[in-house]
Amino acid sequence: MLSKKAKYAIKALIRLADHQGEPVRIADLARTEQIPPKFLELILLGLRNNGVLQSRKGKGGGYLLARDPAKIYLGQIVRMFDGPLAPVPCASQTAYVPCADCRNEAVCGVHLAMKEVRDATAKVLDGTSLASLRRKVDRVALLDHNR
Repeated sequence: MLSKKAKYAIKALIRLADHQGEPVRIADLARTEQIPPKFLELILLGLRNNGVLQSRKGKGGGYLLARDPAKIYLGQIVRMFDGPLAPVPCASQTAYVPCADCRNEAVCGVHLAMKEVRDATAKVLDGTSLASLRRKVDRVALLDHNR
């Protein structure tokens, strides 16, 4: 399950992608995306400390993307806040830990199923950039508007 931190990070990043090159104040971002400001501040600091965002101080300051939205992938963001994508440690590629109660992982139904879940999740998240998600949101909004 996606944590609120990861969800809010993605929402904030989509909004920041709309303002490419222009800093956005925390208060404005929090209001627009309906995210508690103090919680958002912690999320944005985490994103900045991991090189996803940069910040500018003073008048006209705020947060902005540190790199091209086409090079920011959801998998990176989710892992940053939620850790490994695998639902169980024995299926993780980044934090593998064998199960103590498993005699043979190669034929363990839980391991095999959860590895498929992990692979499918990684395929979607690691294949979805902020730019491609922004385009998808725009397409859906346009279709919804034309109804």
